[in-house]
Amino acid sequence: MFRSRRAGLVRRLWRQRCVAASPEDGPGALKPAAHALFKKLKDEELELLVQAVESRGAWESGCVWAPRGEPRGAKQALPPQVLLCRLYRWPDLRQPHELKHLCYCPGDRGGCGDAAALCCNPHHFSRLAAPETPPPPYSKACCGPSWPDEPQDPGTQLLEFSYNDTSLSWSTVRDGCWCKLAYWEHRTRVGRLYAVHEASVNVFCELPRGNGFCLGQLPAAHRSRAVRRARGKIGRGLLLSREPGGVWAYNRSEHPIFVSSPTLGPPGAHGLTVLKVLPGYSAKVFDYEQAGGAGGRQLPGEGPCDPHSVRISFAKGWGPCYSRQFITSCPCWLEVLLNRPR
Repeated sequence: MFRSRRAGLVRRLWRQRCVAASPEDGPGALKPAAHALFKKLKDEELELLVQAVESRGAWESGCVWAPRGEPRGAKQALPPQVLLCRLYRWPDLRQPHELKHLCYCPGDRGGCGDAAALCCNPHHFSRLAAPETPPPPYSKACCGPSWPDEPQDPGTQLLEFSYNDTSLSWSTVRDGCWCKLAYWEHRTRVGRLYAVHEASVNVFCELPRGNGFCLGQLPAAHRSRAVRRARGKIGRGLLLSREPGGVWAYNRSEHPIFVSSPTLGPPGAHGLTVLKVLPGYSAKVFDYEQAGGAGGRQLPGEGPCDPHSVRISFAKGWGPCYSRQFITSCPCWLEVLLNRPR
């Protein structure tokens, strides 16, 4: 009975595999290595793995501990975490350095389990986002640092944000939170500031068993069709975490997010850097050391910008290479107002 139950778990796992681009590099090529790894997992680990892959990471699952080293007899010598991530999430994955443990997984710190084991739960990992080649310049805007010397009149163009308001300034945060979140729809802030005290927070519209900042519960009297469409793409949203040295964002949704912060661009850069983070990817969106004692900066057409803030747009990009020049043209976006680290 126990053997048939275990065989049933393995069959369920194999049914959830990704469809690869080519047969020679597809899941079938990984079958010997995968089944060799499944044999080494305890029944409890197999059950956890089934829950994780069948839910597709919709909720946090436990660590799946696998012995270090390569399964014997396998044709492909892949580390367990690479093997399972390639099988269930990214068929084009090649190397472990392309992956990052999510903040709630102790698998990279040896927090639990045997010293000779590591977590290989594929939904405890994200892929690292890297700067991409920018898209061709938008036809009505020249791609590059072509901003005017002075910002346009905010009264006729865009909202001038009141960063001098003490309710928004990181320097006035006294309640022990490491950041506050503000949700915007175009130029209008919706709802109250959300203070974050835990090391990480989920920001989402629909997240089974989720807790955190639920944008789906924020009321608004009149929402445009563009806003409603963009909100429909937020879904599981993102995971924002404060980790040693900086702040990371993990895209849990099924659509890209777009991020801008003073530390995303190269040191000394004056232009706006907007990073596209694909579903399942994560990026270090703010670097405390690089930020240092930087003063405020001016964003053309948008007014002063807090140097310790991050802006994240859901599904829609903005900047010199997009039709939306300013983030206030994006239907749904998040502002992360960071407290100075102690």
